[in-house]
Amino acid sequence: MTEKPFLYVVVCAAGVAADVSKLITAAQERDWEVGVIATPTAMNGFFDAAAVETQTGRPIRSAWRRPDDPRPFPAPDAVVVAPATFNTVNKWAAGIADTLAVGTLCEAAGLGVPIAVLPRVADALAAHPAYQDSVARLRGMGVRFADPYAGEGEAGGTQREFGWERVLDLLRSR
Repeated sequence: MTEKPFLYVVVCAAGVAADVSKLITAAQERDWEVGVIATPTAMNGFFDAAAVETQTGRPIRSAWRRPDDPRPFPAPDAVVVAPATFNTVNKWAAGIADTLAVGTLCEAAGLGVPIAVLPRVADALAAHPAYQDSVARLRGMGVRFADPYAGEGEAGGTQREFGWERVLDLLRSR
């Protein structure tokens, strides 16, 4: 019996994070085992943590473990960041590993683990030079990005779907 590949899902604090279970379901349907790492702010009610833990069968990680604590997840075969925020992308590109989520991204990139990003960034922030530089730097490291999702409504007042599966498609196209 072959073990399933392990996917880290890094969740940042954006309103669409409330639907992260859609990403987890899509990953599980593609035969990934999933562990969730959330930014500390995302843990403050941006998604249903208890439901996600039930869905994955694992605790959500959001804080550093003590050196003598066991590792709750195996090493990742791939990492997705969804939704990825302006703040997380910029800190990651600058190597500011001040949270477990960003530290994990820095480490995974350094180890050459495949990483895909589905940004949730307002158009004005996506146009900011720091963000543009950060995306370019991360792409230069091999990180794959989907187009930013600003969340603005389309003509007729409907809002475009976040498209959680797109980040998994980026991994497949590697």
